[in-house]
Amino acid sequence: MDHIENVHWQHISKQKRKKYFTAYAFCAPWFIGFVSFTLFPIIFMVYTSLTNRKLNGITEFIGFQNYINMFNSTTFWNSFKVTLFFTGVMMIVTTIWALVLAMLLNRKQRLNGIFQFTYFLPSVIPTVALAYAFRTIFGKEAGLLNSLISIFANSNVQINWLYDQQTVYLAVFFITLFTYNTGQMMLIFRSGLNDVPSELYEACDIDGGGFFQKFFNITLPSISPIVLFNSVMGCISALNGSFALLFPLTGESGNPNGMTQVLSLLIYKEAFSNMKVGYACALSVVLFLIASLIGIGLFGLSKKFVFYEN
Repeated sequence: MDHIENVHWQHISKQKRKKYFTAYAFCAPWFIGFVSFTLFPIIFMVYTSLTNRKLNGITEFIGFQNYINMFNSTTFWNSFKVTLFFTGVMMIVTTIWALVLAMLLNRKQRLNGIFQFTYFLPSVIPTVALAYAFRTIFGKEAGLLNSLISIFANSNVQINWLYDQQTVYLAVFFITLFTYNTGQMMLIFRSGLNDVPSELYEACDIDGGGFFQKFFNITLPSISPIVLFNSVMGCISALNGSFALLFPLTGESGNPNGMTQVLSLLIYKEAFSNMKVGYACALSVVLFLIASLIGIGLFGLSKKFVFYEN
């Protein structure tokens, strides 16, 4: 009897091992990709940040000297402040604009699909191509915007939109409204708005509630998890995707006077112009920590401001 039970348990164990092996086999491609393209680059980046590695391959271990030089650099602190400012404003601007478009598209009207396609169309254009197109529009001498203003003003207007301290932020944040991230958030918001129960709006109408009462008491709490998700994605997009947008517009130095030199631009400049790969990796570690801390902060705030039905 004991022999039969042992055979039975061995058979069961063999089946379990086979199931586990099958499950791990399906997970293996993702795990290999994660280790090869995410975990290893992060570990190598941290190690390289502790060296004085140059672009030509010369490497010497110097400990935390790159970080000491970084924190004593006025250029780094300027880039740090610009990064936080650019990330915060871009996240707020793109999230609000995407929500406004989603609410407009959520209204029942003719040709709604065409409007949605039209609003989303600029978002499928590569960011670099979009940036160069707007660089032409905001040009000083032959820019389309200055030409239109000159026609209405009946005078030759030559505003240097992207290189003037008073107009550069206005131009850059206007361009962010047409990036891929905004169109993606718009579609996600619209999907969430469709799931808000219509009975809540009907009850609000009976109580005499207006548009703002409906928005702040029904719509916003109902889609608050989506607002959190889009905010996090907008933050990540601002940190990681700012280079493709700002480099064609204002160059690696973030002109004028470093006002748009986010950390990603400074990393590129140090690595490929100044050939300081080790120092650039130290900057990348700081950028990674900033993204992590902002993400943790947003999820921490979600416990107070995000409403979950269950």
